[in-house]
Amino acid sequence: MTKITADHLIRSAIVYVRQSTFYQVMNNLESGRRQYGLAERARQLGWSDVQVIDEDLGRSGSGTTRVGFEKLLTAICERSVGAVLSLEASRLARNGRDWHTLLEFCGLVGTLIIDEDGIYDPRLPNDRLLLGMKGTMSEMEVSVFRQRSIEAIRQKARRGEYFSTVGVGYVKCDGDRIEKDPDRRVCEAISLIFHKFAELQTVRQVLVWIRHEQILLPVLQQGPGKQPILWKAPVYHTLHHILTNPVYAGAYAFGRRGTTIALADGRKRMIRTIRRRADSWEVLIKDHHDGYISWEEFARNQEIISDNANGKSYLGRGSVRRGEALLPGLFRCGRCGRKLTVHYGSRGTHTQRYTCRGAFSARAEMSCISFGGMRVDRVVAQEVLERVQPLGVEAALTAMKNLELVHSEKRLQLENALEQARFEAARAYRQYDASDPENRLVTAELERRWNERLIAVRALEEEIARVTTDQRPVLTSSDRDRLLLLGEDLARAWNNPDVTHETRKKIVRLLIKEIVVDISETMIDLIIHWQGGDHTRLNIKKNRPGQARWSNDDDVVSLIEALARQMPDKSIAAVLNRSRKQTGRGNTWTRMRVCNLRNQKGIPPYQDGERKARGEVTLNEAADILAVSPSTVLRMIVTGLLPAQQLCKGAPWIIRESALHTEPVQREANCRRARIPSSHDPRQQTLNL
Repeated sequence: MTKITADHLIRSAIVYVRQSTFYQVMNNLESGRRQYGLAERARQLGWSDVQVIDEDLGRSGSGTTRVGFEKLLTAICERSVGAVLSLEASRLARNGRDWHTLLEFCGLVGTLIIDEDGIYDPRLPNDRLLLGMKGTMSEMEVSVFRQRSIEAIRQKARRGEYFSTVGVGYVKCDGDRIEKDPDRRVCEAISLIFHKFAELQTVRQVLVWIRHEQILLPVLQQGPGKQPILWKAPVYHTLHHILTNPVYAGAYAFGRRGTTIALADGRKRMIRTIRRRADSWEVLIKDHHDGYISWEEFARNQEIISDNANGKSYLGRGSVRRGEALLPGLFRCGRCGRKLTVHYGSRGTHTQRYTCRGAFSARAEMSCISFGGMRVDRVVAQEVLERVQPLGVEAALTAMKNLELVHSEKRLQLENALEQARFEAARAYRQYDASDPENRLVTAELERRWNERLIAVRALEEEIARVTTDQRPVLTSSDRDRLLLLGEDLARAWNNPDVTHETRKKIVRLLIKEIVVDISETMIDLIIHWQGGDHTRLNIKKNRPGQARWSNDDDVVSLIEALARQMPDKSIAAVLNRSRKQTGRGNTWTRMRVCNLRNQKGIPPYQDGERKARGEVTLNEAADILAVSPSTVLRMIVTGLLPAQQLCKGAPWIIRESALHTEPVQREANCRRARIPSSHDPRQQTLNL
């Protein structure tokens, strides 16, 4: 008692209250009463101003940030605290840094430390030594407790019997076991998630589909005791947790997340959200319990989810995204090993290029490779079709089966919800029927609950009726036959305008793991790594400078170049249209389009008198020279008597003028003019008019 002086009593006494967890706060009530009771002891010791700091209830004292402890240190440094009261040293601190900081500050300003064992003055060497030993023992105690509890948890986990929580869809049974929830609606809802992921291949698309169909999924209500199941519209985190949790594959896993200690503002900070790779888990017991999917399907799902992580790693392929490009995420640079990115042209051009940006450096080096993607996409698509062609019929049958399942999934979920709603309505009726009719306060509430259940049943019945009415036959017999034909001719199904770009990309990704690409001056070299482990090497010729998607065919350009020596642009356009020749964009020819092409290719226009200078005549001009009909000249050309050339069907015949003066041609022309048969058979008679 002699350690308490008047200087201590004129200052405040602070009672520091702390419990390590919220569980202790809610259940260890006696410890809380004892700590708050220290305020009365301070008054008995002579302090009139007693304050209680309890902001750290539910916080560990092993080194994490504590608001209440910081408030205590601040008050001590202001010389307004005469004594600090706590049950024991472990309440004040569980680590040497906080404990010795407190002792140092109390010794400098003359603040006493009081616990159930006695009163200590940190300025006295013996008291300082005793307090230091108490702090060391407190720190050692928590380390031993932690080590014992962690090792006990690990031993239990190695047997597959430790469960801190149980995922929705499972219930804990006697003997530290888990089994599927007996509620059929819960099990089928969980199975639906995995079925839709196998179909849609991305977590977000599963979420969009479930939200669009307004399907509710089970979630566990957090709280003490038995956790009831609530039905809510899902969020992304819920679906991602279910799809990545190995418990649904029938496996027991422990140590999926790691903890690290980081220093922040001079204090340690525990980080518990670090995901570990499957090969780094402390415990993994396969076939531990009944699963919703197999372990092989779970592993395949994890690869898909990892590949779908756009921008997370340059090793991943990324998810299927919008755009006409067929192979984004599959190309890998043969020079630096990084993924290639896709870049689209301006709006309306429908062009894309694959580019490797290379290593980002301060020197801003040029990208490794870059090439146009349209020709490469077509070649790889053709390679995929050749691989898949034998399986076309099986793919068609599987597609028909999947279409039928899609229409039945929502109805199944609604029927499960209706069955549960009818059960709840029947239970509400039994409660209402068992109540005393004279007790209106009770019966009115039970009647309201019964009516609510009946309304829910009626709403589900109407929804099922609407779905049944709106549902049309998935495939008629003619549709089935047509789909089978498409399965046999997969190329026609691939090019069907109703097939989306996303569907084509999914087909390609099912077969191709990645494509290693490099380019040379004239070629694009591809090595396709198929999912089964095979490799295919392809060499694709690069476009020449100036050659683009809309370039005209070489034979059309050659034809225009030849026709330009025979006729003007307007006549050339007419000849091309009669020959069913089209421009690079699929349009018909006009005088302006012919003129533009000539200017691009440097072809001079037709000049009047050009054919005459070369000694060439047309069919009509030859008929005038020979004084016969054009049909007679055409007959000479067909029989080979008169040499002539026609560039294409519909183009004019080009005849050398010198060929008209040969003896056979002149004799045939004279015979036609005199109506003399050209035959030398003596039995041939003439027709005299």
